[in-house]
Amino acid sequence: MTSSSADPGSLRPGGRTARVRAAVLQAAGDALAEGGLAGLDLADVARRAEVGRTTVYRRWGTPANLVADLLADMAEQSLPRTETGTLLGDLRANARLVQRTLADPRQGALFKAVIAAATCDDQAAAALRRFYDTRVTEWEPCARQAVERGELPAGTDTREVVRAVSAPLYYRLLTTGEPLDEAAAERAAVAAAAAARAGAFVSEAPEAP
Repeated sequence: MTSSSADPGSLRPGGRTARVRAAVLQAAGDALAEGGLAGLDLADVARRAEVGRTTVYRRWGTPANLVADLLADMAEQSLPRTETGTLLGDLRANARLVQRTLADPRQGALFKAVIAAATCDDQAAAALRRFYDTRVTEWEPCARQAVERGELPAGTDTREVVRAVSAPLYYRLLTTGEPLDEAAAERAAVAAAAAARAGAFVSEAPEAP
């Protein structure tokens, strides 16, 4: 799919523009959850959002642009990091947030659709990488602070610790179909914390004293 010359949704951020963007992104998410990228039609999104088709075509231009803006909005709207004062507590909070999101019928279907789109559309793939980079950046300080407290060894790749929490939950969503329940979230958090403490994510040797 070709890209439009302007960034999607990049007109003035307030007032009617903000309301239109919110309505269009909600409609786009609904359509993606129902039919995937192949079923994402800008005219249908305009109808669902009750806005003019010209507005949608002018502002986003292509379904891929719309997906990119939707993922940017999802990253912005995601809940902030929880600080509990311990590595395991923080990773539990992260795991439960991911679990609740993926277990939600609409959100789970939406993530399946976006991930599927990313396998065959470069723009969707780039947007998905930006989404996850934003979310990992939000939660990475929980592992960095654990290193500073002495809970984790020096040289730990703190971003990998965060990725290790959500990986088994996405595996359930996309591959096994096993329940995405609180028990799964607990196992993911405990396993990631144990592996991190054991040095599984050390990417460089600590400097000699």
